[in-house]
Amino acid sequence: MNKIENITCINALNKLKRTIPYGWDLNIYRGCSHNCKYCYAIYSHNYLGVEDFSKVFVKTNVVEQLDKELSDKNWKREIINIGGITDSYQSIEAELKIMPEILKLLIKHKTPAIISTKSDLILRDFDLIAQLSKITYVNVASTITTLDESIRQRIEPNASPSLDRFRILKTFRNTNASVGLHVMPIIPYLTDSYSNFEGLCAEAKNSNVHYMLPGVLYLRGKTRKIFFDFIQNEYPDKYDDLKILYRTGGADKVYKEKLYNEIVNPLRLKYGISNSYIKPMKEKLHTE
Repeated sequence: MNKIENITCINALNKLKRTIPYGWDLNIYRGCSHNCKYCYAIYSHNYLGVEDFSKVFVKTNVVEQLDKELSDKNWKREIINIGGITDSYQSIEAELKIMPEILKLLIKHKTPAIISTKSDLILRDFDLIAQLSKITYVNVASTITTLDESIRQRIEPNASPSLDRFRILKTFRNTNASVGLHVMPIIPYLTDSYSNFEGLCAEAKNSNVHYMLPGVLYLRGKTRKIFFDFIQNEYPDKYDDLKILYRTGGADKVYKEKLYNEIVNPLRLKYGISNSYIKPMKEKLHTE
């Protein structure tokens, strides 16, 4: 089956129900080649009638459509979240080079953005993001779940190695952008150990990140079956315990309280890492 298909979009920006910290989403692709086994966005292919989330749909008119929307007299230069559903720097972007054109539009229209990625391809666009960060608020964030590459290669097979993602954060710390580590999801019994989280915190400290956001795995819809099929095949010894813990979509309160009270919060405090992504945002937007 062809894994790439061209489509057109009616709107480049998707208005979100919430407005804090951002009110708009921009996804230049539908589907993702990273093939993460815990991906919460798998459901978003449902209305297309496509089962395989790794099939990527390219929005061929997204640049032109975004220019129209940002040129509208009613556009208030609100923060746009880029890559919230599908990674804008997944492998096909190396060939298509859509993101540089998106960034040029943000610079043109002085529009703030949050850019999230698991790919070091973002370093290709360093100069454009650095330029945008001098004009308005920009946040560069990367999701990093584990420093164990044997685990990482199984759960996120086509994403960049974890240390390369820390290199993203460390590099963009040399711009005026804020940078953040997203430890999402923390996978119970697989990436929730004290040693793994301490390693992540140490690398975050070394990268001088502005903040760190942790989040425990949540399973819903098709993601639940895909995740448990993966666990049964790759980590069968953890299958029964995870099934018990995930009777519903989320891990139980007792597990999460123990995780945060005994591991996450003590280590975050030990390494002096903020848990507030709002603070650098407010500082930058206030300066403007």
